[in-house]
Amino acid sequence: MKWFRRQRPGTMRKSDNPDQAHLREFAQTRQGVEGFVEPKTAVTDYTLLLVAIDGEWTRRRVPSVAWAHNFANKLGIPSYDAAVVGYPPRMREYNARQKKNGRA
Repeated sequence: MKWFRRQRPGTMRKSDNPDQAHLREFAQTRQGVEGFVEPKTAVTDYTLLLVAIDGEWTRRRVPSVAWAHNFANKLGIPSYDAAVVGYPPRMREYNARQKKNGRA
């Protein structure tokens, strides 16, 4: 009955293969994708935010900063440290369009 066990409160969920598969699928099916590596916090592990040219985005946990940059390099997409460069305006514009159209 292992699958009925829940994670203990206060423990972080780690990156797993479905997270990595989702990131790969997003990067391969959108145009102009850039990666933004987000630092570890008290409540989340490292994350990789992918933003397409139209501002559509997705975020998933990753094992490490090095893994995230290596992943992006293998897919041929640029990657940046989000804490240094911030987030692209097109992401906020996409969110505003989604909200205006009742999708968010």
